Amino acid sequence: MSLKFLKIRKSRLSLLVVSIAFLSIFFIEIIILIPSIIRREKQLLNQIEEITEGKVSVLTQISVPAGIEETDAEIYDQLTNLVGLKEIMITDELKHVIVGGSFYTKEGQLIGSFGEKPQLSLSDFKRNPDKGFRTQDGSRYDAGWTTEQMGRDTFLIIRHDTTSLQPELNAYILRITGLVILISIFVTCGVWIALEPILIRPILCLRNDLIKAGEAISKDKQTPDFASASIQRKDELGDVITAFDTMYHQISTAYYQRKQAEAALKVSLAEVEKYSQALNDELEKGREMQLNFLPAEQIIKCFADKYSWEIASFFKPARQVAGDFYDIFELNNGSVGFVIADVCDKGVGAALFMALFRSLIRIFSAQIQLRGQAPQILEKNLPEAGWIGKSSLTNLAHLNALQAVSLTNEYVAKYHGELGMFATLFFGVLEPTTGLVTYINAGHEPLFIISPDGEVKQQLESTAPAVGMLANMDFPIRQIYLQPEEILIGYTDGVTEARNCENEFFTDKRLLTLLEQPIDSAQDLLNKITTSIEEHTGNSEQFDDITILALQRKV
Repeated sequence: MSLKFLKIRKSRLSLLVVSIAFLSIFFIEIIILIPSIIRREKQLLNQIEEITEGKVSVLTQISVPAGIEETDAEIYDQLTNLVGLKEIMITDELKHVIVGGSFYTKEGQLIGSFGEKPQLSLSDFKRNPDKGFRTQDGSRYDAGWTTEQMGRDTFLIIRHDTTSLQPELNAYILRITGLVILISIFVTCGVWIALEPILIRPILCLRNDLIKAGEAISKDKQTPDFASASIQRKDELGDVITAFDTMYHQISTAYYQRKQAEAALKVSLAEVEKYSQALNDELEKGREMQLNFLPAEQIIKCFADKYSWEIASFFKPARQVAGDFYDIFELNNGSVGFVIADVCDKGVGAALFMALFRSLIRIFSAQIQLRGQAPQILEKNLPEAGWIGKSSLTNLAHLNALQAVSLTNEYVAKYHGELGMFATLFFGVLEPTTGLVTYINAGHEPLFIISPDGEVKQQLESTAPAVGMLANMDFPIRQIYLQPEEILIGYTDGVTEARNCENEFFTDKRLLTLLEQPIDSAQDLLNKITTSIEEHTGNSEQFDDITILALQRKV
């Protein structure tokens, strides 16, 4: 209990309040003390005047026989005896001592002075009869009596020795000051004792409760027992305690709700992550399947070795699955079909239609045989520049294979037209031994024929609309010959539209600059193009699929 009491007494707030209370009471008492000292001084001076008045009265009366009136000179002679009279002790410290005086007529004429002459002049006394005069050092005090007080037509001014007045005042001040200090200490102790139950204990309880609340929230503990909850107050401190209790429960409730939300969020995130991983796995399977649709390197190498052609390819999807594709496959008559295509849009939808376009082109190109006589068929489907192939059988075989484009267009437009999906594609049929290429460019980027010295000999521009947009469309045929060492290169728009961090395109101009340089092989040309694209794009995001296919006829 004593330790608790000392702890409370040492609290900073209690010390501050008690100090303020003590100083306030002390200064109030000091303010009251000053006029009290002035009154005490006046009382002592009045006592001196009363004793003097008594002495004067006695001296002027005892020496005169009854019925005889003394003259002013005789009165003056009697007054001179005041200086030699015995001291009278007014208090333990204060003595009554007369050291001089002046006696005046009614008209103000000095009758005589005895002892020390008073500094209080008759004119000053007449102006303010009730006010005496005390010297600056306080050792002398002059007081006067009017004609009415003297009972005759004279004025009297007496000088007193008040050297003993200051010790009396000092003793009085000491007594009053001690009393003031005692009162201040008593009141302060009362305030100090009253602070404990009224203010200090509730505040200390509230402080400890705040610490408990902080620990409970930070360490996720149960709600502790708050000591301040037992304090019933209807004042401002009670409002603070109520506000603290309300605040804690609000914070505790909000913290609990947040924990619940975090737990639910973790579950949701786990489910999302699980779903995302499953989706990613499916997309990865789709990517592997899509890559499996592309011709394997071994198959391309077999074509190259079998027909003495170099075939180079590059494929980089913008996402896990792509809408671009290229294909190389053998046809029934010994020709080779090659395709490069770009399905509109990107992602899963484009990848599904990529598989559809690729499968339809392969199936239709291997199975379709136009009915009728060969001359009439060739005449009906005569290219703009005529048939330049030397064998009508070869021309007819190429024509039959290229019917796959029209049939694919009809199928997609009829069964999937509402989806608005289409593809730009270049489908060429190659006779490896002669270098004859019969082709349809359905809305695709132009293909280039490059000579070994870097000359762009020809651009194979678009000859028809994109496949799948509208039914009943015509897809005209063209024919060219590739000479030994010449390269036929095709690409999708992801090449020219590759963007860098400044959002600048790779552009057709930059591609043509690369194509117009001397080259050794199709693979070297692809390496040069892909390196330039990587240098241009840097770390920027890839927005579109990139596909390149190059075929070079060897000697």
